[in-house]
Amino acid sequence: MSRNKAAAITQWKAHTELVGITLTLKALNDIELFPNYTIGLHAWFLHQVQDSNPKLSAYLHDGQSEKAFAISPLNGKLEPKAQNLIAKADNIYTWSISALSKPVCDWLKNWCNRYPSILNHYAGNFAIEAIVINQDATTYNNLWSASLSPQLQFTLAFLTPTCFRSKNHHLPLPIPVNIFHSYLRRWNDFAPEAFPQEEFLAWIEQVVYITNYDLNCTKVAVAKQGYVTGFTGTVEFAVDFKASYNSDFERLLSALIKLATYCGTGHKTTFGLGQTRLIGKDEIRNGKNEKDPITTTPIQEYLIKRIMELTHLFLQTKKRQGGDRAQNTAKVWATILARYELGERLKAIAIDLDMPYETVKKYAQAARKAIGAAVEKIV
Repeated sequence: MSRNKAAAITQWKAHTELVGITLTLKALNDIELFPNYTIGLHAWFLHQVQDSNPKLSAYLHDGQSEKAFAISPLNGKLEPKAQNLIAKADNIYTWSISALSKPVCDWLKNWCNRYPSILNHYAGNFAIEAIVINQDATTYNNLWSASLSPQLQFTLAFLTPTCFRSKNHHLPLPIPVNIFHSYLRRWNDFAPEAFPQEEFLAWIEQVVYITNYDLNCTKVAVAKQGYVTGFTGTVEFAVDFKASYNSDFERLLSALIKLATYCGTGHKTTFGLGQTRLIGKDEIRNGKNEKDPITTTPIQEYLIKRIMELTHLFLQTKKRQGGDRAQNTAKVWATILARYELGERLKAIAIDLDMPYETVKKYAQAARKAIGAAVEKIV
């Protein structure tokens, strides 16, 4: 057993409910990645779970509760090539996984004792060089016990694009109620004691406010959505406990701030969005931030722009342009065709979108036909 592997295990107690690990990876060859390559990391992780615990894998993949894990994108230099990204041979990358429930922590601990030497991404292979803990192994009760003193000020860094679902759209704003709703959902699903959601969020709305921020808004290709709009950067919050005193909620607020670094914030955290870190007071005073936000690449921006262009074009071909059905159909056509134009195989797109291959093929043909008709109309 390597020293790094041993360190990860000896600090990991049997009752652990929360933990974060980081894998150090080395690209074994030049690996060409699509802009939304985190779908491959997500799939690889679930396949690892499935190999030893199919029941847990099915729960993580299909369960209706909150997802009990989060992952990061690759951290390291990815070079552009045409519309894709290249992980260069022998370059070192890091990739993080967080477990948010005891069953996942138990599985992850066993996996760390026998982890494979290779991460087989669909685009190529990475050697797993080492695994270390990056977020302390702990429990929800420990987070609660360590939250006796309420925090009057705190700063959160949003390292990857962060957004929330609101009325079937993405909301790229750090509204305190949405942020803490995101954390509370995980807490209520996995912690031993749940709290009343509406009452707590009403309290948050009264007492938590933003005092400063340094944010960027960006679009990013992710998972099956095609693209989402999110924010990255830092936000400083303050708490006015005089506005509404509630000792349990004050303690829960402090516990949820600590939980944020494990679970991430907002939408699609299992595909690398919403990676979050609590900034220490010393870092704020010294102006330090050890991790730079991960924003979009030119490749992602191209894919996003192309999907938007195609969606608009396909909507023009619909007799009824209003309503969710026309919008959703146009976006699906646009996503399939844009990804196909970048060189992705229709079978791979079908697997990612969880759609029958013949349906994806039919949509791609319809999309190309619609473009041809639009060009003829212009000519």
